[in-house]
Amino acid sequence: MSTAAHADDAPTSYKGWAGIKRAFGTPSALTMMLLGFGSGLPFLLIASSTLSTRLRDVGLDLGSIGLISLASFFYLLKFVWAPLIDRYAFPLTAFLGRRRSWLLAAQVLVTLSLVALAYEQPQLGVGGLVLWVLIASFAGATQDSAVDAYRIEIAPPSAQAALAATYTLGYRIGLICAGAGALYLAEFGGWTQAYLVMAGLMALPIIATLLSREPVAPVSTVERRIDFVGAFWQPFTSFFSANGLALGLALLLFVGLFKFPDQVIGVMAGPFYLDSGYTKADIATVSKLYGVWTGILGAFAGGLAVAAFGFRRMLFVAAIAVALSNIAFVLMAQNPSEIWAFYAAITADNLSQGFAGTVLVAFMSSLTDRNFTATQYALLVSLANLPGKFVGGVSGFMVEATSYTTFFVFSALTVVPTLLLLAWLWPRIREASADHA
Repeated sequence: MSTAAHADDAPTSYKGWAGIKRAFGTPSALTMMLLGFGSGLPFLLIASSTLSTRLRDVGLDLGSIGLISLASFFYLLKFVWAPLIDRYAFPLTAFLGRRRSWLLAAQVLVTLSLVALAYEQPQLGVGGLVLWVLIASFAGATQDSAVDAYRIEIAPPSAQAALAATYTLGYRIGLICAGAGALYLAEFGGWTQAYLVMAGLMALPIIATLLSREPVAPVSTVERRIDFVGAFWQPFTSFFSANGLALGLALLLFVGLFKFPDQVIGVMAGPFYLDSGYTKADIATVSKLYGVWTGILGAFAGGLAVAAFGFRRMLFVAAIAVALSNIAFVLMAQNPSEIWAFYAAITADNLSQGFAGTVLVAFMSSLTDRNFTATQYALLVSLANLPGKFVGGVSGFMVEATSYTTFFVFSALTVVPTLLLLAWLWPRIREASADHA
């Protein structure tokens, strides 16, 4: 795979704590933080707990909330149109360059969608809300693909673990705003005001896109087909040519299962907090404010761990941590309305999520051919979210048929297939890849 980078970047080390501090001092660090903020901001509002909390708050049943969450499925399918992002600039903004043209177009569409969602009244009918969630998720997924490609191409492979942590900082701040910020605004000003303020905050990543530099296109190591079909076909054949069919399929399956225990409970988190007796202000303080900063701590711990030990051992540690953190929600379910139980569960959950997220980003980045950055990374990210998303869509029915406690125990046990697959992959994951993290 190509590891082309700027000549002046090549001798720079980004390993360990000093490397992460150095990454914050690079010219692209602030850009990555703001682009990460732009990716994190809409996610909770259109595809996760803030939206589900809003729907529960206005009286929708759990089954309907789970089904509505499927409207954000474009986040899972972004690899389908990612070849266009890899091959062409977006026509109306092509003057910005291939990566930034897509970024600006997607960010503007996200902003418009949030404004439209602000005025939806789901208690009167969900048709319009579902439509705008579809549009917003398409725009958000496109933005994510462009940001991921930008991050991988703006720095050498040795910087990716550090830049993943830098990006995560911005992403998590976006989650704070869309989580805690939106819930506080909804508590005291209503959901319309909350979504309008969030739409206004999208100005920050838009400005970053306009002021940032376009990455230098990597030197191609493959002969690209210039036809439309080739734009879609070559990124996938390149992945399997590099890894072989059996290993390639195993890697894709492993990525799809890695964060499954966490994603299974994602849609039900907001309703669970409300049903456990916590107010929207409690949820904002503990889950969306304290929890997100805890996640940032976990993300930086993951970056340090990958730099020190490589990602093979850290994949095992992260998978176990994500599964065990779900058991902490059992403690919370058995102690409803107890604020200490809320803090304990959120601490375990967000530390493990942050740690696992950085480890997975570094691992997936090492698998990506820079000739097809957006497509291959989008495929991996989509697979990382696909299984949990579909199970999350029916998770409301699972809770109603059993209980929250049974549901959380089940979600923790889903780590078993992941560990079995990792055992098979263990001798086949090259430790040398850790140098690319």
